[in-house]
Amino acid sequence: MPTDPFVAAELDDRPRQEPNLAPGVHLPPAVAWRAERPGDLVAGQPTGNLLGRPGPNVGYAVTLAGRLRDRISLAAHESSGDALAVIAELGMKRAASYGRAPTMSDVDVAAALLGYQGDVDPKFAEWRAAAVHGADHEYGVRRALVDAVSDAVLRMPPQVPSLIDDFRTGFRRELTLRH
Repeated sequence: MPTDPFVAAELDDRPRQEPNLAPGVHLPPAVAWRAERPGDLVAGQPTGNLLGRPGPNVGYAVTLAGRLRDRISLAAHESSGDALAVIAELGMKRAASYGRAPTMSDVDVAAALLGYQGDVDPKFAEWRAAAVHGADHEYGVRRALVDAVSDAVLRMPPQVPSLIDDFRTGFRRELTLRH
């Protein structure tokens, strides 16, 4: 069987863990990293409307949201693409607020907040259908919806119906005032 040319045939040929330095010579201790290169964000990640929330592997929330396609309850004339885009984006924001990649629970919380799990007032569902219209293709629509949801709301326990009802009322009011 052929052997990969990058694999050492003998144990003696493997790279050593100790650096080959002269006696008495030591590597200098590591220094703290600083944003000094061109393009580095010296002041940190900018925040504000339409800027989103960076996090590790946040795009995976789109895949996770796609798994909900057959389980979400849509209002009349509501597009599943628009709904899934907003659910995924909220899942991304929730995961990034914890500093980790998205999980199915992030997407489930987003769907519950927006009432896509079937437990929603028909008037809110009708308003939601109009609010998410075009979110699948319009970045501004999607960002406006997601920016209106605070980190505190995304982190609240989704099992408390009174908290979800309060959120939906405030969410609707805030987005109505913005437009």
